[in-house]
Amino acid sequence: MSLPHAILTALLEKPSSGLALTRRFDRSIGYFWSATHQQIYRELGKLEQAGFIRALPSEQPSRGQKKEFEVLPAGRAELTRWASGEQESKPIRDALLLRLRASAVVGRAGLDEELRRHLTLHRRQLAEYQEIEDRDFGAAADPEDRLRRLVLRAGIGLETFWVEWLAEALAEVTDMDGATAPGGGAAG
Repeated sequence: MSLPHAILTALLEKPSSGLALTRRFDRSIGYFWSATHQQIYRELGKLEQAGFIRALPSEQPSRGQKKEFEVLPAGRAELTRWASGEQESKPIRDALLLRLRASAVVGRAGLDEELRRHLTLHRRQLAEYQEIEDRDFGAAADPEDRLRRLVLRAGIGLETFWVEWLAEALAEVTDMDGATAPGGGAAG
C-alpha cells in the first residue's frame, strides 16, 4: 500500500508529469521505495480515479502533451491518515543472508566472490548517499529538510552497516577457506 503514498508525497513536494515523477523516483524516493516506471504510471491512473490527484489544466491540446499531476485535498487527507497511522516493522528479507545460511550446509563455492561484489555495491551506494548529504544538506534548517535528511541518514547508516558487516563476513569466509585449504593447517 505504500507506493501510492510515495507518489502522493512526491507530488505534494512538486506537481509533476509521469515522466518527471519517474525520474525523481529514480533519484530520491527510489533509494528506499523502488518502483518501475510502469508501476508508477499505473498507480497515477488509480490515484486519479480515486480522486486523490488530478491532471493540471493545460493550455495546449492534450494529445502528445505530458500531463502534470497535483494532489487534491482528498489525496492530502489520505497521505496524512497514512503517515500518522501505525506501521508494523518488517523483518529483514535478503537473499544474500539466505545464501550465507545455505552455504553452511551445501558449501561455500562462490560465496567469497559474491560477498566482494556486494561489498563493492554497498561501498558505492554509501559514497553516493554521502555525496548527496554533502551537496544537499550542508545546513538543513527547515523542518522538511531536517526530515528528508533523517531519511538520508537512515540510508547512510544502513549502508555503513552493510559495508562493515560484509567486510567482516568476507574476512570470516577467507579465514575459513584458508583453514580448510590443502596445507592450510586445518586440524582433523
